[in-house]
Amino acid sequence: MSFSAIFLQLIQNLLVLLAAPLLLGWVNQCRAWMQGRRGAGGVLQPYRNLIKLFHKDAVLANNASPLFRVTPYILFACMWLAAALVPVLATNLPLSPAVDVIALVGIFALARVFIALAAMDIGTAFGSLGARREMLVGFLAEPALLMVLFTASTISHSTSLITIVETLAHKQFMLYPSMAFAAVAFLMILLAENARVPVDNPSTHLELTMIHEAMILEYSARHLALIEWASTLKLLAYMTIGIALFVPYGIAEAGNWGGLPLAVLLLTLKLLLGGAGLALIETVSAKMRIFRVPEFMGTAFLLAVLGLLTHFLLEV
Repeated sequence: MSFSAIFLQLIQNLLVLLAAPLLLGWVNQCRAWMQGRRGAGGVLQPYRNLIKLFHKDAVLANNASPLFRVTPYILFACMWLAAALVPVLATNLPLSPAVDVIALVGIFALARVFIALAAMDIGTAFGSLGARREMLVGFLAEPALLMVLFTASTISHSTSLITIVETLAHKQFMLYPSMAFAAVAFLMILLAENARVPVDNPSTHLELTMIHEAMILEYSARHLALIEWASTLKLLAYMTIGIALFVPYGIAEAGNWGGLPLAVLLLTLKLLLGGAGLALIETVSAKMRIFRVPEFMGTAFLLAVLGLLTHFLLEV
């Protein structure tokens, strides 16, 4: 492996780490503009929140186990790894052989298990409530996500995300009706997995509606900062997975180092448009009841399966 490839991998790892809070700030700012507000602190507000939390002293419950203490670090590491594995700049990075779509789903599942166990560790009612709801959403979202990924895998004949990107972006241009169904399903999964409206409201603290916030009420200071940072990394990871699957054009091909400036420019543009689109969806949507979430995720699963069937019936 060449030194330039290793250096580019390090640059991508640092890029996703620093850009994740900025993406969340952009989404929040767009939502504020669409609602006729100025917004709280602009696009840089997530950075200020993280700095403030890192400067505070952590407070832990007396009965907190080592699992409760280590979960923020595991959660942050999992989300950073997932975001760093997705090919956002080029397809020939040192970690490319590890970018398997099933492995990515496994990383998200591992993080979900730890945060749910940590939420129940203290024994509070809110933590247990949030953990149960989180596992319900994950139980419904993961099969739908796998169906979306399998649709792209059947087109490229590989579960490697790198191969999928190279097939869809750098081979002969083709229109795949199956990917249209998969794109709608993936959008619904993205909203559910990242605690966005209509499945969850990231800005609420009402115990009858919150899912993600209920699990982290007992965390503070650096632990809460790591969890919040991990949430932004998860949002970035899902958006970059969506870019890799549905709009991969512009990602530099293996060995094409001259295409990196264009890849960075197009990635920035895609994230800006994706963040604005996410804010628009949240602005025009209402928070649904928790008992309607299975119907919502069932629709996502059905669309993903329809995409897979469409590929075998019309595209093979």
